[in-house]
Amino acid sequence: MARTSLRTQRDLTSLGDHVRAWRKIHGLTAQLVADRAGITRTTLRAIETGTGTVSLENTFAVLRVLGMADAVVGASDPLTTEMGRFHAERALPQRVRVPS
Repeated sequence: MARTSLRTQRDLTSLGDHVRAWRKIHGLTAQLVADRAGITRTTLRAIETGTGTVSLENTFAVLRVLGMADAVVGASDPLTTEMGRFHAERALPQRVRVPS
């Protein structure tokens, strides 16, 4: 298994801190969020601390409970950036191949 880079670990920790803050802003207990997301409290703790190898599916289940899923998906939309819109004006290829 590949080792997690320091930058990625910082991002996971920051995301976890934000998830925990949103949970508290909503006044929800960890157990309630875990139950609504269909995961264990241990898995929620791993998301909130940025540790472990939590699946993206479980992370999005928590984000959905907290009302954040649409914002996260929207933030990854390339058409929300100037560079993405510039490149979208050209036809995107169906596949990207490594030049030989």
